[in-house]
Amino acid sequence: MMKSKKIKTGIGLLTLFLLMSFSTAHKFYLSVTNVVYSEKSASFQITTRIFIDDLEDVLEERYDIKPALATEQESKIANAYIEKYLRAKFVIELNGENSQYVFLGKEYDNDVIICYLEVENVDFANLKSIAVQNEVLTDLFEEQQNIVHLKWKGKKRSFVLIKENNKGMLNL
Repeated sequence: MMKSKKIKTGIGLLTLFLLMSFSTAHKFYLSVTNVVYSEKSASFQITTRIFIDDLEDVLEERYDIKPALATEQESKIANAYIEKYLRAKFVIELNGENSQYVFLGKEYDNDVIICYLEVENVDFANLKSIAVQNEVLTDLFEEQQNIVHLKWKGKKRSFVLIKENNKGMLNL
């Protein structure tokens, strides 16, 4: 009986140790952005997934705010600063010209923030090239990698963008 209790305690402690070791800060710096052309709305619909803690760190460092993202104390100005940061670090060019996008909003999924953007009124018939420049978090983390997936009319192309190579281009 005593031996069984020691084994259960040992297993419990081991389980607790393993769970705690996985809940520490992540050791890699990554964002994933999907850019999908919607024929229905003639737009590029964009979702970008960024670790919440990394985005908080960059907003604090760059703008000197405490955003408290994904908490009940989230700053009322958080959305404005997220949008401001994305506009400074995420650019889409269509036919060599910067395209304006709309920041539609955000939501949280565990430890990730998902930001929704849209480039409206895309003239796909006359589109010859798409370029995506993604410098999100590269100003704070040297190891940051930004994966970009472009999808249009059944085709897909992906890029891994880093600080030294932050732009992916696709000729149609």
